[in-house]
Amino acid sequence: MEPGEYCRQLESYLCQKNGGHLIRIVGPAFDRVRTWSDLGVPFTIACRGIDRYCDRQQAVPGRRRRPVRIEFCEADILAMFDDWRRAIGVVRETGPEAPPPKQPPLAAHVERVIARLIGRRQPGPARLEAHLATLLPALDQLAASSRGARGDTRAAVLDRLAELDDELMTIARAEIDPATLASIRREAEQELAGFGARMPAEARAQAMDAVVQRLVRESLVLPTIRYG
Repeated sequence: MEPGEYCRQLESYLCQKNGGHLIRIVGPAFDRVRTWSDLGVPFTIACRGIDRYCDRQQAVPGRRRRPVRIEFCEADILAMFDDWRRAIGVVRETGPEAPPPKQPPLAAHVERVIARLIGRRQPGPARLEAHLATLLPALDQLAASSRGARGDTRAAVLDRLAELDDELMTIARAEIDPATLASIRREAEQELAGFGARMPAEARAQAMDAVVQRLVRESLVLPTIRYG
């Protein structure tokens, strides 16, 4: 996507988030957005950064709602981009690598996963929903085991969380609607368009799989169970 089109698309997305209030991205704001485009920030990742900023603002009770400007979202967009690069194995070509985001305590992570599963409002395929029903009791047990866990006990909890996450995503990818999966693959190709030509074939295949995995997870509103 050319920088001008990239800017127009973000302008339109931000207008939707602002309830139809259009704020033009011009001048210094356009220069910032063009920098994101030059860095290779995928459009969908930039949108997720906008979402995160807006969700955080809306979560503050009593705060006066004012139109969001694209500049306000920059820190969240770049943080999402760093997370995305780590997930697919893309190394920053210039400048130091940003430190990984701080993880919540292990017990808090497990409890958050449970809360997200309970709060899902988007039923998926029958086999997936049946698996989720059996998953919650297992997570409840891990939540109890994770409180104050150290050493071998903590390592066992981490291994089990990773196993449960792998099992969940294996079922999710097998059960997701083929048309949806095809659409996800097209979106993944678009996300990687700025990096694919510079990546070895094996690395690109791994990156493609990581992006598809994330998009399947988002499509079915599934949390990440593994920790770290």
